[in-house]
Amino acid sequence: MAKAAKKSSGVPHPFNVLIIGQAGRVGYEALLFAASLRKHDPDFPGRLIVAEPQPGPLWPDDPRLSGDQRAALEEQGAEIVPFESVHFGASYSNGNKIEGLAALPAGEPFVFFDSDTVVTGPLSRVPFDFARPSASMNREGTWPQIELYGPGYTDTWKSLYDRFGLDFESSLDLSEPDEYWGRYLYFNAGWFFGADPAAFRDRYLDIALTIRDDAPEALVCQEIYPWLDQIALPLVIHAMGGGRPGPELAGLDGDITCHWRVLPLAYARESDATITALEIAAAPNKVKKVLKNHEPMLRMIYQGRGHKVRGMFDRDDLPPMEKMIRNQIKREGFWMR
Repeated sequence: MAKAAKKSSGVPHPFNVLIIGQAGRVGYEALLFAASLRKHDPDFPGRLIVAEPQPGPLWPDDPRLSGDQRAALEEQGAEIVPFESVHFGASYSNGNKIEGLAALPAGEPFVFFDSDTVVTGPLSRVPFDFARPSASMNREGTWPQIELYGPGYTDTWKSLYDRFGLDFESSLDLSEPDEYWGRYLYFNAGWFFGADPAAFRDRYLDIALTIRDDAPEALVCQEIYPWLDQIALPLVIHAMGGGRPGPELAGLDGDITCHWRVLPLAYARESDATITALEIAAAPNKVKKVLKNHEPMLRMIYQGRGHKVRGMFDRDDLPPMEKMIRNQIKREGFWMR
């Protein structure tokens, strides 16, 4: 994969892609992402950068990629760049997506993806507007959880906007009713993008650490973990002039990428095209011999358990809640992560 070039007339702006890679499950997921990008967007003109946390006091075990993971990622054209965990580490691994932005070259547009994502189409053709950052809307109303006598959605979110000097009213989706979670800017942090990773990281880190260490009083009854990255992200994006993604980005969480998250869930609910793309990316021998070391991938992808799970569900009539899908898979003894 070549280094990002200058913008050409009529062609979407080249950009760098960032994922996290570390020992264990995340390293195998990163390899599957890299293989899928190479397979389904072979002309991708940017750099695929795998941010690797380094050993230190916040990691009781060495978080670096294994030798076979590293070699396989590099074979797929990925560049592995180290970063230091100063604020999060093993106690909150989602913080890697914040601190890992340091692995990117400053001033060059970027798109971050969670490692448990598969590329299923030409990512390079997505018309990102890097001057207007955005993130995934493939989310549920996981935060805040409203207590009977506590602050509501408006008071909770407004307290955060006020803390950071941001305009709250302009963040609202007025097509949604008051005190309904979808009215308030809230993203899945499975993908997000911006024009300058250094500026994005500085703002993201400042907001996340403030919420962690000095949250407004309205958050006193709220669980911060594991949602911290998703609580902070809308504030970062709003502060940097961004907002909800437009229809031009529908291919993300659509026919260009899929944040599959957990293999049994992916086989249960994702499209035939997504599963085919995932399995094609996992098929080359140099990829397969590494991914088979991760038992969920061995069982689900290579030994056919995924298709047994798939046969349990009708994609046109799925249970309405993810928890119900999980429970049905667990009852059959097919749950793996």
